[in-house]
Amino acid sequence: MSTLEAVLELQKRNSILQTPSENEQLVVSTSPILNIALQNNTSSSNVCAYVTGLDINKNNAVLILQSDGVTGYYPQSPTTPLSALAQDCHIRLGGPGTTRTVTVPQMAGGRIWFARDGQLTFLLNRGPALVEPSATNTSDPNYSVFWSFAEFTFNTVQVFANITFVDFVSLPVSLALASATPGAAAQSVAGLPAAGLDAVCAGLVAQNASDGAGWDRLVVKTAAGANLRALSPNAGLVMDSTLFRGYYQPYVDAVWAKYAAAPLNIDTQGQWGVVQGKVSSSSGSAQLSFGSGVGAFAQPSSADVFSCSTGPFANATGSAELGNIGARLAAAFNRSTLLVNANQPAAERVATYYVSNQITNHYARVVHAAVPGGKGYAFPYDDVAPDDADNVAGTVADGNPQLLVVAVGGSTATSTSLLARLRSAVRAGQKRLGGWWSRGK
Repeated sequence: MSTLEAVLELQKRNSILQTPSENEQLVVSTSPILNIALQNNTSSSNVCAYVTGLDINKNNAVLILQSDGVTGYYPQSPTTPLSALAQDCHIRLGGPGTTRTVTVPQMAGGRIWFARDGQLTFLLNRGPALVEPSATNTSDPNYSVFWSFAEFTFNTVQVFANITFVDFVSLPVSLALASATPGAAAQSVAGLPAAGLDAVCAGLVAQNASDGAGWDRLVVKTAAGANLRALSPNAGLVMDSTLFRGYYQPYVDAVWAKYAAAPLNIDTQGQWGVVQGKVSSSSGSAQLSFGSGVGAFAQPSSADVFSCSTGPFANATGSAELGNIGARLAAAFNRSTLLVNANQPAAERVATYYVSNQITNHYARVVHAAVPGGKGYAFPYDDVAPDDADNVAGTVADGNPQLLVVAVGGSTATSTSLLARLRSAVRAGQKRLGGWWSRGK
């Protein structure tokens, strides 16, 4: 049996989306549909978008939006693996500066994909299971295409969307969200600028010149030598398991030494409150223990730190409480703040992220530095933050959404005039679903 949570984890790990076998019945409270404006801020007239996810109100059936931007395609299980889609699902955007609107039902595991100067290939396995593009499989038909995606969930409670750099950086994507609640301010996430990929690649090359750890091997080039994408360390390890081997060990050893002498306090920000851990060798090996009733963490490898989900961070190794602690511990390892802050994440400050130790997730550091405002998921638990501070994960959310704007190309989807015109069009009934706008000057 598979839950929705397990299915979405499989999507993140293996680029496979399928219907869960266990479906929770939900009571509809938000609007049954969401308008999404797709904005082409690139210099290309050849940009396609794709919208995929699970239709909450159809037992979480796999859904791909068709080319008209309105009609859902619910594929049947194919007789052979890696079968082609039976419908045209390329949503073609107009030239530079145009905005096209699409309409989606309530969805889980939603992704909005963009491809520039090429098209993406989605395939079907038995189930049906949607085989999504991969940035690490060199035999994938999408490997040499410029593409990126944003993530969203639109359920009975709210719409929640985020940009993501967890796997890689390529085409810049930005977000804006307009609420239907009177007086509510629009929310936005700037995303990378137009030259953001080149800035990230240059930063990785520069870091490798400084420490020789292999950061430059995260840069993927086109056949012509241009930057195609920058992989996260976790994605880089998929392609080369020897990458960063032993990189974090000196830092991990220092952390273990510190918390053998003094306690580490972790605010679970949940029902368990603040829990205290200390390194103990009572079990025969030095582990960071949070008590016999909770559990302990062995030393993580570099791969464990970057993935946040393997080794001691694997969800299956402990309880919900231990998993909650592990998320905050993994975030602190990626940001390298454990030697300067024994109160996680309560006393965390963005200014100390990635600069408190030379051993850190420099990919995340470089990415956040390249983004205006510094927001966007650069590793899986980049949303960990103190209660009194905004997180840096690059999210928007609203319980009464009117319009989600997703832009590709680097000019942020925060144009007040665009949002005002889109809102006015929706209120006046002028917007034709699957329709177009041309951005004003």
